[in-house]
Amino acid sequence: MTFSDAIRVCFAKYAAFAGRAARAEFWWWVGFYLLGSAVVVIFDAATFPLSGGLFSLLFPLAIFLPTLAVAARRLHDIGKSGWWLLLWLVPLIGPLILIYWWASRGEAGPNDHGPDPLNPDFVPDAPFVEG
Repeated sequence: MTFSDAIRVCFAKYAAFAGRAARAEFWWWVGFYLLGSAVVVIFDAATFPLSGGLFSLLFPLAIFLPTLAVAARRLHDIGKSGWWLLLWLVPLIGPLILIYWWASRGEAGPNDHGPDPLNPDFVPDAPFVEG
């Protein structure tokens, strides 16, 4: 998945918490978030130095839901519930655990949250057919 594919998918699934997200989709979105935040902060500083950073506040608000959604779908990919995002509220150790999980390889094949995003046609324990 490319950068533009990941951004397109995340905006298409703006508030879709169901399903799974591959590592590439999640980390490209994180890159977009960081890059977008930096651009908006620079834009605010250059054009509206006395505005208090209006656009710097609006950008994170505009992409809050897709950020939560892709983070939950990423947890689904490793077989965890999206409710584990609340771990972010535990100081220090919570975010570290989440980052570790987000960087972990997803479960091969379908799980309780849907098909494998890297191989959606995978069927576990399918009979071998010679041909």
